[in-house]
Amino acid sequence: MIRTQLYLTEEERTRLSQLARRTGKKQSELVREAVDAYLDRQAVDERADALRQVVGIWSNRTDLPDFAEIRREWDRTDAERG
Repeated sequence: MIRTQLYLTEEERTRLSQLARRTGKKQSELVREAVDAYLDRQAVDERADALRQVVGIWSNRTDLPDFAEIRREWDRTDAERG
């Protein structure tokens, strides 16, 4: 681990100290958990943003096959075997 300093407001420090006492965890552990949770949320948001950016990216393509027709053909073939 890398030692890092950070500045907290008096209220943040007080609440963090109280939470540490209640949970039996060290304040540094609580800070690491909070940072991990924040970074995880950011990763999810970034993935969602990337997906939103590609929605409809092929909507104007005219050189693609009719996927709905291909699927119907597969369904007919499966039903005939079935």
